Amino acid sequence: MQLGLIGLGKMGSGMRQRLQRAGHDVIGFDADLARSDVGSVEELVAALTPPRRVWLMIPAGTPTLNTVRQLASLLSCGDIVIDGGNARFSDDAVNANLLAGRGIGYLDCGVSGGVWGSTNGYALMVGGSSLHVEHLIPIFDALCPAGPRREGFVHAGDVGAGHFAKMVHNGIEYGLMQAYAEGYELLEAADLVTDVPAVLTAWSRGTVVRSWLLDLLVQALADDPHLVQLKGYVEDSGEGRWAVEEAIHHAVPLPVISAALFARFASRQPDSAAMKAVAALRRQFGGHDIQEVRDGSR
Repeated sequence: MQLGLIGLGKMGSGMRQRLQRAGHDVIGFDADLARSDVGSVEELVAALTPPRRVWLMIPAGTPTLNTVRQLASLLSCGDIVIDGGNARFSDDAVNANLLAGRGIGYLDCGVSGGVWGSTNGYALMVGGSSLHVEHLIPIFDALCPAGPRREGFVHAGDVGAGHFAKMVHNGIEYGLMQAYAEGYELLEAADLVTDVPAVLTAWSRGTVVRSWLLDLLVQALADDPHLVQLKGYVEDSGEGRWAVEEAIHHAVPLPVISAALFARFASRQPDSAAMKAVAALRRQFGGHDIQEVRDGSR
C-alpha cells in the first residue's frame, strides 16, 4: 500500500523504515529536506496515487492544525488523513470537520513504541470510522508488533478516541516512571545497599514490578551506574496535564498521575520558592536550623 508520511523525526523515520521493510511504498516529507523524499507537502500529494493516504507525525497543536488545513486544500474526496502525533483529543473533531467538508476522511492514532518501535513494533490506538480503519488495516498491521492476533492495535472508538486513549496511556506512564525513579533514589540514599543496578536487574526477572520501563532503567544504569551524566530536569509532553484536566472534568481521582506530573514541575526548580517558605516557617515556629544563602550563591 502507498502512504505519504509527513514528519520524519525519531518516531516518523522509524515508522517509515518498518513500513518499507513490510513492502509498503512510503513517500516521506520533513522540514529537514535532507530526510525527505520530496521537497514540499505539495510535491508529496502530487506523488501519491488516489485514493491518497497521508499520515502526520509532527508536533501537536498549531503545526498539526496548519498542516491539516494545507492538506484540506490539496487532497480530494476519498482521501484519508491520519494524525499519529501526540495531539490533544479535542483537536481531532476540528480536523475531522475541516476535512469532511471536502469529503476527506480522518483518523486519529495514538502511537506508542518510541525509538524501539521500528524493531519491536508500535502500539496503535485509533479513533474514527470503521470504514476508514478497515481501509488502513495493511498499514496498521505492518506497524504493530508481529503476532497472529493483531496485538498492540485497538480501534478505540469515534474520532478523538485514539488520542484520548493515548493521553491516558501517557498519564499511566508518568506514574510508573515516577515510582521507579523514587525507588531508585531511596536505594541510592541507603548505604546498606551497595549495588543498586544489580537490585534493579534482579527485580526485572520474576517480580510483580517487572516491566519494559524497568528494563530500560536497568539499561540506563548499565551505561551510567549513578546517572552522573544527567541533570534531574524533566519536561512533559502535555498529555499528563491533559489527563489531569480530564480527570477534574469527569471527577475521577488521579492522585498518582497528578503527583507524577507535579514532580516533573519540581524538577525544573533549581531552588523552590515553596520550600524556602517551608524552611522559613520551620525556623519561625520551631527555631529549626536553616541553610542561608551566602555571598550571592544559591
